[in-house]
Amino acid sequence: MLKKIALVLFIALIIIQFIHPAKNLATERTGQHIEAIYPVSADVQAVLSRACYDCHSDSTRYPWYNKVQPIAWWLANHVDEGKGELNFSQFGTYNAKKQKHKLDEVSEMVREGHMPLDSYKWLHSDAELTPEEIKLVSDWADGLRARITE
Repeated sequence: MLKKIALVLFIALIIIQFIHPAKNLATERTGQHIEAIYPVSADVQAVLSRACYDCHSDSTRYPWYNKVQPIAWWLANHVDEGKGELNFSQFGTYNAKKQKHKLDEVSEMVREGHMPLDSYKWLHSDAELTPEEIKLVSDWADGLRARITE
């Protein structure tokens, strides 16, 4: 009986390797991207690209293990949830009140160490923010938030 269950599970594992979720791969940045509508210094842009955009933009850099199911489904869900909370690629579509709120959340989440997520940092050690980078991103978000008028 255990051999039959193991065989069925093995066959199911093989079959799901052929079912892939859609990838989050924008070919170009639109005029709605935060970098197109607001000033983002090169230092801040480097941190956002390295630690935020994989889950919070329309362009994800996929790791090799994205080809393995069910990991790819988990990653796709993770990216969908991240973009649902904040999508830097669509930032210009948010009204001023929402933009300010999202920038407030960026500052708070980075300062409190909630972002990037630990599960992301485990496999992307370069996403670990230094205290200087935390201050840089937090100060940028706070400064930009103060400049946006409702």
